[in-house]
Amino acid sequence: MTAATHGERRHPARAALLVLADGRFPAGGHAHSGGAEAAVKAGRITGAADLEEFCRGRLATTGLVAAALAAAAAAGVDPRALDDAADARTPSPALRATSRRLGRQLTRAARAVWPSPALEELAASRPRGAHHSVVLGLTAAAAGLDPLDAAHAAAHESVSGPATAVVRLLSLDPFHATAVLARLAPQTDRVARRAEEHALAARTGGISALPAASAPLLDLFAEEHAAWPVRLFAS
Repeated sequence: MTAATHGERRHPARAALLVLADGRFPAGGHAHSGGAEAAVKAGRITGAADLEEFCRGRLATTGLVAAALAAAAAAGVDPRALDDAADARTPSPALRATSRRLGRQLTRAARAVWPSPALEELAASRPRGAHHSVVLGLTAAAAGLDPLDAAHAAAHESVSGPATAVVRLLSLDPFHATAVLARLAPQTDRVARRAEEHALAARTGGISALPAASAPLLDLFAEEHAAWPVRLFAS
């Protein structure tokens, strides 16, 4: 057996991760800034250096939580219990609404691309939409990906969304925004591995094993942003 053949057997659907993490995947993520629009207006993000610090903080808090929830869903933890856990870990009503809206959009795309009974059951039990991170994990599993892959997709999305938004909001050089994501790659990998560890612990020890890191400023930004009469991004 060649090394290439062995790799194909271990990760037969690894290319699906590229499809799922692609910003052009039709799940509506491009319409959301991940808090960056409010941060730009507040003067918290003025360039590439500020964007990098914003994303580092987001990765360590809400990024880790989302990645762990996604990994747990991919690992087979009850998605309805995970959806309740996501609700409890999202204190901002605006962010809860946004997460469920993104979950509905991702469910629609996933049903067309990687249909699965688990996605159908979750959609039936959560007609108003399940949280995005939980749907992401089920989608990853339907695509043949493992919990670590799901964690990587969620962690990457937690920083790629704000980076893409800031390019539009500040006319930031796309090269500089991409360089930020490249510098964040080691932290993104570490967050994904930690998320997988939490997910595997939750599979045997229960939902309480999942992280509950908070980002109060993101919650405040989300509530302020939701009240704006005019905005470029939905969140």
